Amino acid sequence: MLDNIRIILVETSHTGNMGSTARAMKTMGLSNLYLVNPQVQPDSHAIALSAGASDVIGNATIVNSLDEALEGCKLVIGTSARSRTLSWPMVAPRECGEKSVMQAKTAPVAIIFGRERIGLTNEELQKCQYHLYIPTNPEYGSLNLAMAVQLVSYEIRMAYLALEEKNAVNSEEDEVEYPPVEDIERFYVHLESVLNESGFIRKAHPGLIMNKLRRLYTRAHIETQELHILRGILTSMEKWAKK
Repeated sequence: MLDNIRIILVETSHTGNMGSTARAMKTMGLSNLYLVNPQVQPDSHAIALSAGASDVIGNATIVNSLDEALEGCKLVIGTSARSRTLSWPMVAPRECGEKSVMQAKTAPVAIIFGRERIGLTNEELQKCQYHLYIPTNPEYGSLNLAMAVQLVSYEIRMAYLALEEKNAVNSEEDEVEYPPVEDIERFYVHLESVLNESGFIRKAHPGLIMNKLRRLYTRAHIETQELHILRGILTSMEKWAKK
């Protein structure tokens, strides 16, 4: 899924930013780096600042135009640090991560970062479905390119992990066998019988305890195997009482 997410740098002018971006990406499991018309080519300085993410730099796709980098993408999000007169749907990093991960399940996603000095042009931003803003301190919102990539990459990873956890839980639930209602009702009859015999249930208010126990076991959503254990406990208690 994460392989379907492209981090696109437009006309980057410092190789150090390429390396730092690669490092930011790899720490969060991203590897698909695109360089659009870079003003300088990746060099040893980029490799040094990648701090072990040289594979991301080495496998970066270098293209001449933004259109080439966006080919095949079904979701395009462009970052911009400048206020624009152009009104456009906006997303914060968290929503960007969630939308990116959901779309990346079936199609490539592009997240575009602009030039270090002037960001993305209005024409480039018009190619995006969403504009990404990072809600920094209004009195000091200075983020360098790699910092911005790190923030967005982190939110992508968090959204990815949340989805993986959800899928794992759903998969476990699909494998769990739950008893039919009639078996549950037989358990309640058995339980009430044992509690009556032990004197635990007060004869003046016989339904009060059972209502609370029904609510408790309903919340627990008992599995078939768990129900068998409970019935076994009750049977064991009955045998012990007879002795």
